Amino acid sequence: MKLTKTIFSSGLIGLLLSINACTEKFDELNIDPNNPTTIGSQYLFPYAVEKSVDRYWGGNTRFERLNLDGAMLWIQYLARNIYSNEGDNYGITPTFYNNTWKSLYNDGLVNFQRIINESGTTGKTPNKNYEGVALVMRSWVFSLLTDLYGSIPYTDALKGTDSSPVYTPSYDSMDKVYAGLLNDLKIANEKLTVGGPSVTGDIIYNGDILKWKKFANSLRLRLANRQSAKKSAESRAIMKEILADATKFPIFTSNADNALLANTAVRPSNNEWHEVMIIGSRTDWNISKTLVDKLSALGDTRLGVFANRNKANTYEGVPNGLPDAIATTYLSTGSVLGDYFTRANTPSVIMTYPELQLILAEAAFDGDIDGVPSDYFKKGVDASFAQYSLATPADYLKTVGTISKEKIIEQKWIALFGQGVEAWTEYRRTGFPKFAPRDPRAVFENDGIVPTRLPYPTTEYSLNKAKLDEGIKMTGTDNMKTKLWWSE
Repeated sequence: MKLTKTIFSSGLIGLLLSINACTEKFDELNIDPNNPTTIGSQYLFPYAVEKSVDRYWGGNTRFERLNLDGAMLWIQYLARNIYSNEGDNYGITPTFYNNTWKSLYNDGLVNFQRIINESGTTGKTPNKNYEGVALVMRSWVFSLLTDLYGSIPYTDALKGTDSSPVYTPSYDSMDKVYAGLLNDLKIANEKLTVGGPSVTGDIIYNGDILKWKKFANSLRLRLANRQSAKKSAESRAIMKEILADATKFPIFTSNADNALLANTAVRPSNNEWHEVMIIGSRTDWNISKTLVDKLSALGDTRLGVFANRNKANTYEGVPNGLPDAIATTYLSTGSVLGDYFTRANTPSVIMTYPELQLILAEAAFDGDIDGVPSDYFKKGVDASFAQYSLATPADYLKTVGTISKEKIIEQKWIALFGQGVEAWTEYRRTGFPKFAPRDPRAVFENDGIVPTRLPYPTTEYSLNKAKLDEGIKMTGTDNMKTKLWWSE
């Protein structure tokens, strides 16, 4: 379950005492047991996980909801029925990209790094399993940041408390970040030891180290496949290494292995979408017409999980990018997000077995790994239906038709529903799925281009401009139209 208390991420909450008298046990007398000078990994880990995943999955603060007011709209899972200028027309505020950057670095990465430092062989409390799980999560958060912004501070990013601190970290290119993450995930798999030291405070796998190893290797396959168009030989070698030895490199084998943040019915440990739409009573979103039309054409029963029927007992999607005066006319007829996704205890998804199988389907289709693409494809589709306790309709794969790269990514788009950030990344990488022509009444910013990245935060311009300028040169231009490194 998620952490229900706030942990101060500074890790230092003791006060410096001064007294006049000296004793031979001065140090012992001046230790206050109620004000520890460090916070243990069992507290830092759930705090960092919750903060990072909540930021990725939703966030409940207006103007900085990365998923709900960004990726879920841009990838046409959802549409706005009011305030279309909050994401649906490709417009965002500085708060959106400033606080996403700040939270992922300060709340997530800084604390995962503290755990790695404390749990390493030279740390105060060596524990290779804590070190391993923190390394996996650190890799995941760094992958989010580089996929959102492009070049980012990576090598020097977490050295602010080193003996020679770095306060203005240099930027690393995306290919260098990916190389580091792929290596770190391999190291994490090596460190994680089934039957080794225990990990408490694990709100993802409850201390199951084998599942952490599976997540590390599955995430490594995701990143290797994502960069395959740019580093084909390296990516093939990594994927084949993992798939050649299931004992050394275990991967997800069923939905039971899915990386999920468990949520509860108790605030603040509830699902972020429940907080926004049920507790906060926000009704600003409908299901996108794009999604309704696609799933209806396929006879896809997942639509009944993703969306609720309207008062006429039908599914009606709302076109994206409509001005408020038009969008509000859908308030009484547009289908809303399905009840499953607004329950308090619905988990926040990080990575799943269905996604992995569709990654392997693409890799096999491209010739990067051995295996029959259609076999992986079928496993991915079946597992996605099973994730929602549904059986794949008997004629579904026949309706989908002959497998192709486009159809693999289209099925990944469906399977990733809810994970708007990942689906948006896949769209930016491959250009799939192909969306229908826009509604002629829609009005878009960003020259009508689906955002390709987030702008760098204003704080970097004021506090780290020289290094930022170097990073911008590696990324291209600091706007939302610049294609990122892995784009095909």
